[in-house]
Amino acid sequence: MTQLNVAIVGSGIIGANHAEAIARHPRLTVAALVDARIEVAEALAAKLDPHPSVHLTLAEALAAHDIDLVSICTPSGLHIAAAEQTLAAGAHLLVEKPLDTDLAKARAFAKVAEAAAGRGLVASVVSQHRFDPATAALLGAVRAGRLGRITSAVVSMPWWRDQAYYDSADWRGTWAFDGGGALANQGIHLVDQMLALLGRPAEVYAQTALVCHERIEVEDLAAATIRFASGALAVLHATTGAWPGLPVRLALHGTEGSAVLHDDQLESFHTAGDPGLGAADLVPAADLYGAAKAPDGFVTGHLRQYEDIVEAIETGRDPGVRIQDGLLALGLVRAVYVSAALGRPVSFDEVLDGAHDDVQPDTKGAHQ
Repeated sequence: MTQLNVAIVGSGIIGANHAEAIARHPRLTVAALVDARIEVAEALAAKLDPHPSVHLTLAEALAAHDIDLVSICTPSGLHIAAAEQTLAAGAHLLVEKPLDTDLAKARAFAKVAEAAAGRGLVASVVSQHRFDPATAALLGAVRAGRLGRITSAVVSMPWWRDQAYYDSADWRGTWAFDGGGALANQGIHLVDQMLALLGRPAEVYAQTALVCHERIEVEDLAAATIRFASGALAVLHATTGAWPGLPVRLALHGTEGSAVLHDDQLESFHTAGDPGLGAADLVPAADLYGAAKAPDGFVTGHLRQYEDIVEAIETGRDPGVRIQDGLLALGLVRAVYVSAALGRPVSFDEVLDGAHDDVQPDTKGAHQ
C-alpha cells in the first residue's frame, strides 16, 4: 500500500494536533507544513520525523510535493479559499470545523466539492466526535430503531474560556475569522452530533448574548429551541462563560427508549425492545461515563477521522462526514444567529438557501 503525502495548512495548536494524529497512521506522512508565520511552521517541523518542508503558501507546498491530502487548520474565515485551491489541484481534502464563517461561500463550495467527488476526490469536514465509540454506538441504535421515533433532545455545552483565551490572537472572537463565538467555534461539534441523530431542522428560535467577556464581537452564550422536520424538538445551549467548565451532555429521547452522552461517553441507554440492554452492553468500559480518559484523547479522536478518510480514499465511498454535513451544521449555527438578530423564529431552509444572508449577527444582552 502506498503512502499518502499530507500538507497541513496552519501550524498552530490544531495543526500540531493533526500532525500528531497523522504520525500515528501507518499510511500517512506529513510532507509539508504551511503557515504565514514561517517560524511557527519551522517549530512544528522540527518536532516531526521525518521533518516536513515548510512553506508560506499552499501553492508553494503543492508545487514542491505530490500532495495527496490537504488538511486545513487555519482560522475559520480562511477555510474555503484553501479548500477550493486543494480540490483544484486534485488533492483530497480535510477542513477543520466550521466549514467557513460565511454561509454563502460554504454553500457555493458544497457544489464545488460535489463536482470534485465526481472526479474521485474525497472532501470531509472535521467532526471527530462522530467517530467516538459512544456516539457511534448511539447512532447505530437510532438507525436500528431501538429508541423508536425520536421525539426530543437536550444538548448543553457549559464550557469556560477565560479572557486570556480571546486575547491570545487578534482573530479570536471576531465574526470575520472565528465566524461566531461559543456556538460556532466550540459548540459546533454538538450541533453536528445533534443533526446526525435527529436529522434536518425545520425551524429555529434563539437568543444570544455576550455576558462575561470583553473585547470580542461574538456571543459567549447561545440558547435555542429547534423543531426538526421529523417533528422532534430540541433545546440547544452553548456557552464559554460557565466557570470552571463542565462536560458536554446530549440527552436523546424517543418513543421506545432514551440515551445520554456525557463528556463524549455513554452515560445511560434504555430501550423498551430489550429492557435488559444497557450502556455497558453497547460500548467498552472505557467509553462509559466516568471512566478515566486517556490523556491523548484529542489526538485519538482526530486519528479516527483520518482512518475514515483513508478508507474512503481507498474504497471510493463517501467519507463519514461530508462537506454537505458541514454545510448543514454551519447552516444551523447561522440560523441561531439570524433568529437571535431578528428576534423571531426562522425557517432553517430559508437560512440555508440564502434568504437571510444580509442579516447581521447581534449579541443582545452584551454587558457594558
